Amino acid sequence: MIRYFYRNTRLLILTIFLILALGIASFQALPRQEDPTLIARNAVVKTVFPGASAERVEALVTEVLEGEISEIEEVETIESSSRVGFSSVSVTLSDDVFNAAPIWSDLRDRIDKASIDFPEGAGQPELEEFNVRAYTLIPSLQWQGENPNYGILYRYAKELAVQLRSLPDTEEVEIFGAPAEEILVEIDAPELVAVGLSTQELADQIEASDAKVSAGQLRGEQRDLSLEVDTELSTLDQIRQIPIQNTPQGEFTRLGDIARVERGVQEPPTELSYTNGQSAIALGVLMKPGQRIDEFTPIIHQELESFRGTLPSRISLEVIFDQSTYVADRINSLIANLLFAALLVIAMVFVAMGWGSSLIVGMALPLTVCGVLGGMTVMGIAVHQISVTGLIIALGLLIDNAIVVVNDIQSELEDGETPFKAVSKTVNYLKVPLLASTITTVMTFLPIALLPGAAGEFVGSIAITVILALVSSLALSLTVIAALTGRFLSRLNPNQPRRWWNNGISFPQLGRSYRWSLQQATRKPLLIVALVFIIPLMGFSILGNLDRQFFPDVERDQLHIEVEFSPDGAIAQTQAQAARARDLILQHPQVEEVNWFIGRTGPKFYYNITGMRENQSHYAEGMVQLKDTAELPILVQTLQTELDRAFPNARFLVQQLGQGPPFDAPVEMRIYGPNLEELHRLGNEARQILTQLPHVTYARDDLSEARPQIGFAVDEEQARQAGLSNRAIAQQLEAYLEGSIGGSILEATEELPVRVRLSNTERADLSEIASLDLTPEGEGESPFRPFSALGEFNLTPQLSQIARRNQQRVNVIQGFIQAGVLPATVLENFQTALAENNFELPPGYSYDWGGEQEERDQAVGDLLLYVPLLVIVMITALVLSLNSFRQAGIMGLVAVGAIGMALFSLWLFNSILGFMAIVGIMGLVGVAINDSIVVLSAMNEDQQAKRGDPKAIQNVVIRSTRHVVTTTVTTMMGFVPLLLEGDPFWRPLSIAIAGGILGSSLLALYVVPAMYLIVMHRLPRRLSHRIKNA
Repeated sequence: MIRYFYRNTRLLILTIFLILALGIASFQALPRQEDPTLIARNAVVKTVFPGASAERVEALVTEVLEGEISEIEEVETIESSSRVGFSSVSVTLSDDVFNAAPIWSDLRDRIDKASIDFPEGAGQPELEEFNVRAYTLIPSLQWQGENPNYGILYRYAKELAVQLRSLPDTEEVEIFGAPAEEILVEIDAPELVAVGLSTQELADQIEASDAKVSAGQLRGEQRDLSLEVDTELSTLDQIRQIPIQNTPQGEFTRLGDIARVERGVQEPPTELSYTNGQSAIALGVLMKPGQRIDEFTPIIHQELESFRGTLPSRISLEVIFDQSTYVADRINSLIANLLFAALLVIAMVFVAMGWGSSLIVGMALPLTVCGVLGGMTVMGIAVHQISVTGLIIALGLLIDNAIVVVNDIQSELEDGETPFKAVSKTVNYLKVPLLASTITTVMTFLPIALLPGAAGEFVGSIAITVILALVSSLALSLTVIAALTGRFLSRLNPNQPRRWWNNGISFPQLGRSYRWSLQQATRKPLLIVALVFIIPLMGFSILGNLDRQFFPDVERDQLHIEVEFSPDGAIAQTQAQAARARDLILQHPQVEEVNWFIGRTGPKFYYNITGMRENQSHYAEGMVQLKDTAELPILVQTLQTELDRAFPNARFLVQQLGQGPPFDAPVEMRIYGPNLEELHRLGNEARQILTQLPHVTYARDDLSEARPQIGFAVDEEQARQAGLSNRAIAQQLEAYLEGSIGGSILEATEELPVRVRLSNTERADLSEIASLDLTPEGEGESPFRPFSALGEFNLTPQLSQIARRNQQRVNVIQGFIQAGVLPATVLENFQTALAENNFELPPGYSYDWGGEQEERDQAVGDLLLYVPLLVIVMITALVLSLNSFRQAGIMGLVAVGAIGMALFSLWLFNSILGFMAIVGIMGLVGVAINDSIVVLSAMNEDQQAKRGDPKAIQNVVIRSTRHVVTTTVTTMMGFVPLLLEGDPFWRPLSIAIAGGILGSSLLALYVVPAMYLIVMHRLPRRLSHRIKNA
């Protein structure tokens, strides 16, 4: 093939322009986003069961759902929470699921089937898929001033949502902080008694006046006309004028005479938003996958600006989060790093090989990058921080092949070969070793690309871009680059004086010292191997002392806050406390704004924020916007301390955003068992031990919180005499306090329910509740009986929730730690403290660990899953290319040494052995042996070296040194921008690969020739001698 590229200039030029055009077109078409897209494998099934205790919810709803869900093969984990009146069942699919839609469809059918067995009063279960992507944009409609009119806010929010959904690239628009609207019929209990009706009976009469049903059709010979009873409720006045029958004799009164009818929001609301210090409704706007955020966001801003002009003066529209700014900053920074690394690499090639060679090698960079961009387009990989960083990592690797090819062609030309003969001879000689080195490198990155689950989806594009770069580099080096080298270098004047800018820098004195060191290596090979392996052995010996972490925190100008107040806290109190917390946080000059979402989890502004909490009036989530990222851990610790001091009865959690797949808590222990009291005791004991450890902000467990409840002990004898069952008492009290639905009003596409209940004043006073009259189920001597005559009230604690995992009861103990502290350190201290305190579980109880350790162990286990198979493939490639098992063993020794060098580098630079460091070490193995393969292949090609002549081996190694040093330095230069940036996410990976590659050059230049002498010559001669003497 090289003949066609070398002799056909047009083919060569057209190929270059085709590759460049492919790269440019791909770069324009590729989607842009901040982080890789994770597959949504989580969903939650929510069921309302009003008035039921946590135990009843667990037994009658949660267990029924779990039984059906567990029959789905693809379900890996089922976690549930049964609270008063509410069941939540979280479902996690296995990592080998890539299309969850059919499974969610099956799940919907199964929960519908399970709901048939629900008790009366339980609602229909709803399936909500968990969104694993951050919203692209979060605009907020804010009410300026006090006493917000949520009805008006909600109407504008719905109108804006409709407009944004109509845009072609919008996938979803969700509204946050909008209380549900309703028509409230507020009754006065004595007046209701006076007309002889219960709350439910009044609601039934209102609903009877709302004719939203078909009245048949007039059917004639010529036409059919539909009939309709024109009494559909449509206005408040119409509702007020509804006649209410209040006596058996048929006397009527108007609804407006016995009740107050008004439009409003459900009280108390289930959720609120508080942005920029104002009551608000926020919208989460999500872009469709595969689109360019830099093109989508301006369109959204244009729509918002247009909509802003339609708003009244009391409502403002502000964007509280715009992901495109982070994407632009991150991508621009990475592209700048890419260009900087490319310049460094070309500069090093210029210094090492001269301007002619650097020009040819420099051409390999844009061509290979264009090939990678084309491959990314075909594979659907977006431009984001992981894929671009993969290109940066690949920069130094992708020109290794080009350097070797250019260097060998240049040597052949200097030896007097014709250009075509030099090119042809070099390509034929190098194609096998370069193919072998490329295969081994690809094999080491392949486990990262094949890594299943969220961790693989997050980091996998690093490996894919590196593999694409390596394959493109190999193909280009043996074709286009080789042809360009032969054509260009052959035109240079061979008689020009040897200057460093023509032939590369050289140090004669250093060269003589280097030759002397090689003489010692070939004279005493065992000694040199032992000396070089001192550092790798030190690396392995200190492995246990390296700090471990899954993924580090991210340096971003945002913080995430969660707060829980007393479980019985009202949402109005939560909002007031959140406003106080905002004022405290804003006292820090580094803080720009604090936005709160109360009663539920807010819109997702970062991809790995977890949580699907809702209908929890004591809960709030905060998004803190900062002016800069200076000293983030210190700011987090300061805010945590101040909030804990200012709100001693609340649990604040101030968190710096983190990288990688999400987990609920950094330290997590799960205790399983059948008895709730025993689980509570064990969990409380473990939680107290965890709380006392240093660096723990606070600890919690699922069963430690008791929710206060007002119980009513029914005197069943009195109740039976009054014609009331316990069930009837509960139902009538529910109707008084929470209301009964009686019809609805249609407004455009919205249906507003008509709710009949007591006034807020009456239902907030226990004495008023006690005086309520209840209606007997049948005819009795007295039509009404006061509530207080049927029993007495008492205050009792009740479990706030019952947690289950995979159909077992569980108490989850979670520990949250100070910013900058490693979870592995706290977990180790926790395990030690449990042992010191003689913490033991009784028979029938067990525990396991969750949190960061579970995620890390699973990800590392998955990463190593394919390693044995890929090692066999690597060994096969090495044996076939080198035609020797012994020489393949030398490569194995080099790989082990490189790993030790990487571990030593991590310790030397005080870095962390995190997941990215492990990824770097795995990728390093293939890169580290590339130079060794080239050196070993060169010795096999030299007949004298092949016979074991030490001087010939020295000469081969010296001839290979230039490209070994050049490839080592250029590869390391590719990591310089990542090291200078200081990002804790990339630093361990960069140190591991750069340090390992530096060490691998020593292995290639000293250990490989030494081991070649030992394994290929001295050891066989000794064995032969022993056999003869035997």
